[in-house]
Amino acid sequence: MAVVVRDGVLPMELGIVHQLFGQARSAAGAPLYEVVTCAAEPGPVRTSADFAVMAEHGLEAMRGAGTVLVPASHELDESRPGEGPVPAAVAASGAERIASICTGAFVLAAAGLLEGRRATTHWLSTGRFAEMFPGVRLDPSVLYADEGAVLTSAGEAAGIDRCLHMIRRDHGAAVAADVARRTVVPPHREGGQAQFVARPVAEPRVSSTAAARAWALEHLDRRVGLAELAARESMSVRTFTRRFREESGMSPSQWLARRRMERALRLLEETDLPVDRVAERSGLGSAASLRVRLRAELGVSPSAYRATFRGPHVP
Repeated sequence: MAVVVRDGVLPMELGIVHQLFGQARSAAGAPLYEVVTCAAEPGPVRTSADFAVMAEHGLEAMRGAGTVLVPASHELDESRPGEGPVPAAVAASGAERIASICTGAFVLAAAGLLEGRRATTHWLSTGRFAEMFPGVRLDPSVLYADEGAVLTSAGEAAGIDRCLHMIRRDHGAAVAADVARRTVVPPHREGGQAQFVARPVAEPRVSSTAAARAWALEHLDRRVGLAELAARESMSVRTFTRRFREESGMSPSQWLARRRMERALRLLEETDLPVDRVAERSGLGSAASLRVRLRAELGVSPSAYRATFRGPHVP
């Protein structure tokens, strides 16, 4: 994994990448990633703080890397994201996967990697991003966007979520959970969760939908209706739906579908339950329904997914 730093890089974002991917270990304790830091020219690179970081490698380190990751540089991203050799080098790297944290998405867009793709960036920068890159399908509300070969995320904390998501996708839930435990962060936050955007005026005594969501998670194996969820918060369906979208970034039905699929994937990863039991426990109905959903979302069958995450692929 090659991490590209530029003048003004945010130290926390650079540290996130090395900390999380550097902690990923196989069952035998072997490192699962080699992370190197590179810059346009090897040597000291200014950060957004009062110290520099030393990049031992030039941009040639990206050649042969499986993943290239671009942290933010607030002093460059919104004003000169296409300046210098970095965007072209990232586009020509040949990496199987290219990702950004926060406003690093400006570099990916300047490199032409996000055209026609769904992407996100920090909510404070979404207006400028949309203005500069109208061909990108910007989703300003989510924590991260995964387009397969290209991933983007919002601010620093969302970068943690997205890095754990990448580790989970590469090596399974158990490895990602172990990294999260070592780093003392939540093991998984869904990318569709809303970015926090402060309201100009606080609403007094605003009710939350958190209790209804917690209850729904405990009852995913049964039919959960919108009216039932709203009643648990003593709200009308209309108010509940609006508040739910504000807090989660999606409608109640979308959220339930996502949670059910997450549970099904976790059961496939961590248990030997038959596919029909996995479908039943996750509220997806039948094995046939789970197969259809999984193939539509990930392009694989339940047995293929299980083999990927539970087979002997980790040394």
